[in-house]
Amino acid sequence: MKILVSAGEASGDLYCSRLINHLRTLSDAPLEFFGCAGPRMRAEGVRPIVEAEALSVVGLFEVVRHIPRIYGEFRKLVRAAQQEKPKLAILTDSPDFHLRLAKKLKRMGIPVVYLVAPQAWAWRKWRGRQMARDLAQLYCIFPFEELFFQSYGVPTQYIGHPLANLIKPRFSTQEFRANHGLDPARPIVTLLPGSRLGETDRHLDVLIEASELIRKATRVNILWATAPGFLNRADLAHLGARFRERISAASIQVVEGETWDCMAASRIVLAASGTVTMEAALLGIPMVTFYKVSPLSWNLGRWLVDVPHLTMVNLIAGRRLVPELMQNECTASNLAREALRIFDDGAARNEMIRGLAEVSTKLSGSKDPLESAARDIRERFL
Repeated sequence: MKILVSAGEASGDLYCSRLINHLRTLSDAPLEFFGCAGPRMRAEGVRPIVEAEALSVVGLFEVVRHIPRIYGEFRKLVRAAQQEKPKLAILTDSPDFHLRLAKKLKRMGIPVVYLVAPQAWAWRKWRGRQMARDLAQLYCIFPFEELFFQSYGVPTQYIGHPLANLIKPRFSTQEFRANHGLDPARPIVTLLPGSRLGETDRHLDVLIEASELIRKATRVNILWATAPGFLNRADLAHLGARFRERISAASIQVVEGETWDCMAASRIVLAASGTVTMEAALLGIPMVTFYKVSPLSWNLGRWLVDVPHLTMVNLIAGRRLVPELMQNECTASNLAREALRIFDDGAARNEMIRGLAEVSTKLSGSKDPLESAARDIRERFL
């Protein structure tokens, strides 16, 4: 039984790989998965028609120069669906890409399940009507999303946040420090500039400058947590050459493939707004969030986005729990100032930790969200 699966981001690759694992366990018949796959999905045996890294672009205007290449990957998936006639399609994240794909698949008579709802409640609310037309099922991971999408007629089920059951450091703080030769007397600050090349390129300069300011104020270990093999990618050759000397001069230690352990051992993290902020919240680690895109993307986005906060942790909390340093506010001095403000024990730090515990409680449940989704898929579609 063939199933098309597609994920365009690192978080979606993780969630989809776990969903696939559950589907294989629950299914009585052998399942064959193919589609757009990241490293975790490929490790689960997904046959890649497209590699997920090819879709990893952020920004309304940044994406423009990549459109011909992305459209080429889109056509590969459409052709594969036409030729292999899967019984079901499971699409995760990357709504600009996947909602167009869902429309094509629906016309082929292939039921489409969507995992992790697009943020249509923040902007592009008209997508609700499109999703009602093209999706057989939507699984959302934030509690306020279910009613929003149901109001548009989208078959929606809230399953809970997958990270609540997945996130688990492998080592204790003491073991982690020993593994990396870190001075036990110095607290850890972890830098998380983003999982995509463009995010890292935009953010790393300011993070290095902020690190230097923090180091002047207090004695710390500063780590940059990256995905496995991130700095060895061919398309990162220019980035490595540009930053390697500065990273070394700033005494920033690069740690690959241990992001959760880096965060769990940290006094504070400086995190690009995105899934990683939810990971830090679930680990209960104080943070400063930030993000930058091109001026054109920012100016247009601010007109289109209709939410009181831009970081998901703050949206779930219902208040400005963690600092948001977006666009022009994303400067080294601002990052360092906010980090140092919540670095030492005090009212600000304790209030943030209490708030993060509230967010974690809202996202956690007794059941594995991805197993729940897999059981529903098996019963209804397989």
